[in-house]
Amino acid sequence: MFHALIRGGWMMLPIAACSLVSVTVIIERFLFFRRIRQTHRGEEVLALVRKQWTDEALAIAEEAVLPVMRVLRAGLTHAPEPSGAMESAGVGELSLMRRGLPALDTIITLSPLLGLLGTIMGMMNSFNVMAISGLGQPHAITGGVAEALICTAAGITVAVITLIPYNYFLTRVEREAEEIEAYATRLEIALSR
Repeated sequence: MFHALIRGGWMMLPIAACSLVSVTVIIERFLFFRRIRQTHRGEEVLALVRKQWTDEALAIAEEAVLPVMRVLRAGLTHAPEPSGAMESAGVGELSLMRRGLPALDTIITLSPLLGLLGTIMGMMNSFNVMAISGLGQPHAITGGVAEALICTAAGITVAVITLIPYNYFLTRVEREAEEIEAYATRLEIALSR
């Protein structure tokens, strides 16, 4: 691995930095989404609100640390006007869920471009060697081509490996947003009765 980094040229350093950032964000987001995968008691809260037992519903909502329950708690604590409070809480929760995803998106785009830049620089080195020594040293020329190919492969590999978790996390955020919206709407209807 270290040998490949050296052979890929100095453009491998930013690609390696991208891979480290990517792995860090992926692990952090995986742990975050694993934590919020727990089942919530949203149905129970809605049933209590329908029975007009809002204090008991609020007690249940305050126990939970899940995004849906925090949005429901905001609606229950601002019962006269719950929609604005839940919308504000929902925006905050979605922001927490999306944290780190712009960095992954940037890495997906940037890594292949860095690899391409490394390819161009490696080819330029090969042509410089050809210009100085002529065509009599094929190993010097192929060294620049190898540098170029290693850099390109590394950039594309980082992008591909980052793309799969990024799409998974986006799907999870969308699913959570839909669930938050559904429960917030149902709570608003229950409170209006």
